[in-house]
Amino acid sequence: MILPSAIEAIGNTPLVDLARVTAALGLEGRILGKLDYLLPGFSKKDRAARAIIEAARADGTLVPGQPVVELTSGNMGTGLAIVCGLLGHPFIAVMSRGNSVERARMMTALGAEVVLVDQAPGGTPGQVSGADLAMVEAEAQRLTVERGAFRADQFGHPGNPAAHETGTGPEIWHQSGGTLEVFVDFVGSGGTLGGTARCLAPKGVRCYAVEPAGAEALSGGAMDQPDHPIQGGGYGMARLDHLRDAPLSGTVAVSGAQARDHARLLARHEGLFAGYSAGANLAAAAHLLRGAERGRCVGIVLCDSGLKYLSTDLWPEAI
Repeated sequence: MILPSAIEAIGNTPLVDLARVTAALGLEGRILGKLDYLLPGFSKKDRAARAIIEAARADGTLVPGQPVVELTSGNMGTGLAIVCGLLGHPFIAVMSRGNSVERARMMTALGAEVVLVDQAPGGTPGQVSGADLAMVEAEAQRLTVERGAFRADQFGHPGNPAAHETGTGPEIWHQSGGTLEVFVDFVGSGGTLGGTARCLAPKGVRCYAVEPAGAEALSGGAMDQPDHPIQGGGYGMARLDHLRDAPLSGTVAVSGAQARDHARLLARHEGLFAGYSAGANLAAAAHLLRGAERGRCVGIVLCDSGLKYLSTDLWPEAI
């Protein structure tokens, strides 16, 4: 089948049995990985980007040729750069300098205007905090007014979770043959987890939020480590609209070191070159299979590509 554009290539990613890494970790149960890093923008955020822009064009809040502005860690911005570029909307991505440089370069290559915002005093490159995100948000608001732009608003637009309630969730359920029992996902905007949970929980699937250890706003746990290397989420935001009233069974905290080590395990044992959040999801699945969900079938999303982290400590330097 020949698709008319890359937009129609967003969705229907493979689901892979992670049997090798499950065995290497000595786990009792099964882990299935949804390979959303194979989407055109190399991340799951392509789904939300498409849904938000198509919904806004349909209801008239985004008119032909109007600019689009959004804050991003790089993944949502890449998806929006693709969708907006193909549909004729100039796109301005607003991103913290704490995010990896590969993300800014990719968005620029795709035609986006990238506005980089300095980190808050004391910030660490590669580790974006809630204070950093607040500064990015302020700049995004300013640019939206200045450019007469449509704000994509991934943290608030209903198109974000809807993309996963109608796409990611049903895809995983059907691909697993209805055997899925547990789903976990690292929380950025909360759209993937909130939407997927609304699809899967009524089928009896227990859904868990993954957040960084030391930035555990959802669970009400420790909040003493706001800086962490798992880019794209865990900003210490206590209120996430897409998770409001979402049918969740609990939370799992994962350290940056655990996320890094498990991403490396995915590459070494499964040939799957994914990023920090995929490692966090695998670490959370392993934690659950050692405890409350022992012996179950757990679904995770491999959220983005490891190629977006070559300048970080995720991958050891070649010798």
